[in-house]
Amino acid sequence: MDFGHILTAMVTPFNDKGLIDVEKTKQLLDYLIENGSDAIVVAGTTGESPTLTHKEKIDLFQLCVEYVNKRVPVIAGTGSNNTQATIDLTIEATNIGVDGIMLVVPYYNKPSQEGMYQHFKCVAESTELPIMLYNVPGRTSSALKASTTIALSKIANIVAIKEASGDLEQMAEIISATDFDFYLYTGDDANTLPSLAIGAHGVVSVASHIIGEEMQAMVASYKKGNNAEAARLHRSLLPIMQAMFLAPNPTCVKFALNSKGVEVGGVRLPLVPLTKELENVVRSVI
Repeated sequence: MDFGHILTAMVTPFNDKGLIDVEKTKQLLDYLIENGSDAIVVAGTTGESPTLTHKEKIDLFQLCVEYVNKRVPVIAGTGSNNTQATIDLTIEATNIGVDGIMLVVPYYNKPSQEGMYQHFKCVAESTELPIMLYNVPGRTSSALKASTTIALSKIANIVAIKEASGDLEQMAEIISATDFDFYLYTGDDANTLPSLAIGAHGVVSVASHIIGEEMQAMVASYKKGNNAEAARLHRSLLPIMQAMFLAPNPTCVKFALNSKGVEVGGVRLPLVPLTKELENVVRSVI
């Protein structure tokens, strides 16, 4: 399945009591769809998934599926370091009607490559939905090797990977050794254009909350062969991409959205709000 080029890893809006805000979530979904998001990833890292309860994830998937109403694909982040819990949540998300599943590499356990392969294989067998793997060794401490990703790509419904290692050589190896209909997405906004240049399909983005249309213009320029314009746009967008990660994600992007009048509330502990100094930096960049 082609999820598009700019996939937004959506923040989870909270109200003043720290609970999921249904109306703000609906407003955010409309805003993202209208401003360059080809698909929405729900309950990923940027959605503060470690702080969401099982019920909150189910309720959030249900809300997004019903409200988006097939305008764009909704991809549910159901991965964890517990294989059976991941299977259970994936089955529930499938029954709700999400369009795809994103599975993070198991964290903390430090599984072997064979353990990772068996984990993803078992989860894939629990659903017919298309699955995107998510390799982010900076958060999980365990890296999915290119050879393991290539082996997993042979499983029919494992159709993509969000490669957030920042390793362009590994990305090139995966692209070269997988079928044409297996899509690689970078998980790093600042690597969007370099990744496209080696054959990536797009980006699972944080900055697209703020510059979704501009990122779409950059991708369109590259796809049309106007490399100079794509490079110019990439350079002009880099400061905003970098500013979104001056503090632990999604603290900066939530502040930026609130500053733009797209109210999403604050972050949950153990994350904390930006300092006044960082607020000034982010505000000046955007």
